[in-house]
Amino acid sequence: MATTDLEAAQPAQSTQTTRPAQPAQYVQPVREVSASGASRFAAELLAHADIRLNGTRPWDMRIHDPQVLERVVALGNLGLGEAYMDDQWDCDQLDEFFAHVLRAHVDEQIDPARLVFHALKARLMNRQTARRAWKVGQQHYDLGNAFYEAMLDKRMTYTCGYWSGGARTLDEAQEAKLDLICRKLGLKPGMRLLDIGCGWGSLMKFAAEHYGVSCVGVTISKEQAALGAERCEGLPVEFRLQDYRLLDEQFDRIASVGMFEHVGPKNYRTYMEVAHRCLADDGIFLLHTIGKNRRDTTPDPWVDKYIFPNGELPTIGQVADASGGLFVVEDLHNFGADYDRTLMAWHANFEAAWPRFAAEMGHRFYRMWRYYLLSCAGAFRARDIQLWQYVLSKRGLLGGYRRPQS
Repeated sequence: MATTDLEAAQPAQSTQTTRPAQPAQYVQPVREVSASGASRFAAELLAHADIRLNGTRPWDMRIHDPQVLERVVALGNLGLGEAYMDDQWDCDQLDEFFAHVLRAHVDEQIDPARLVFHALKARLMNRQTARRAWKVGQQHYDLGNAFYEAMLDKRMTYTCGYWSGGARTLDEAQEAKLDLICRKLGLKPGMRLLDIGCGWGSLMKFAAEHYGVSCVGVTISKEQAALGAERCEGLPVEFRLQDYRLLDEQFDRIASVGMFEHVGPKNYRTYMEVAHRCLADDGIFLLHTIGKNRRDTTPDPWVDKYIFPNGELPTIGQVADASGGLFVVEDLHNFGADYDRTLMAWHANFEAAWPRFAAEMGHRFYRMWRYYLLSCAGAFRARDIQLWQYVLSKRGLLGGYRRPQS
């Protein structure tokens, strides 16, 4: 499917906050699986991950509804996540549950037939067209600024912190990450920095305050742009509510932090071409993205439905394919293990702040968000997914590139 005309990039503006859909009537699996058969199958799979059904250890799975196992066998992680949201099962430490499951590759043993369409759609369709790109802004990032202010650090940085340099708190880890990016970019006073997918502007604000640069950031979230502009008042920082594909001006440096996951394989090359045309010939482009280990996997259907619609993680090979002939890879830094700690810090803040949001958002949202944060923490702990920072140049930096010390 071809990329949508960019003139149609912005849909009608809406302030409606998306809440998790109510559970649809449970559909029987394609093939009949008895409750006892599903229980045996699930118990055998989980045993490989050292997880017991109704066990007493923190990572064991406690069953509240016997139908949950049929639901999981039929629908994989979509069924597992929705069953958790519906209070059909529990676990004291979801992060450890998922770390065990993913290290043992249990998830690869369930490939339900009814999700084949989801896999085909991910492979064949362009799910991240200019029009569809706005869906994630409305569903995920526009939940409300107060919600994210309560969960994130003081700068509202919704990407992996950098703990490896000795940070002790979330605030310290996020400032360490922002400073590391600025040093990797070699920012100097008077430079112009483009931030593709700027969020609330934490990188631009930090770079303007500490490195004397002027910044332009693009985002697809109205709430992010509004609050970001307010937080950056008085600084040479500009927010633009637009699709990245519309960018066409030169910058000394470009950063994209936590945006590439929303671009999609059909658009990777276009994304790199946009960065290439906007970067000065002697400039540096830093790409910060979560990535997956294998190309032959499809987006998690639960995450796609409830958290990041149309999101998809790239592989090293896909980044190489997209950037080939456009950029030279000067440096590649993997600190994915730091995302585990970041997510656990977000979860602690979320739990502490939840009483303020419970009446508005409801119990099912609480279960959904908890599942999201802790399952992702478990995935990073298991090293099932990674966090990469690429430093890219157009022609290769004369004399080579040296990564700054942590």
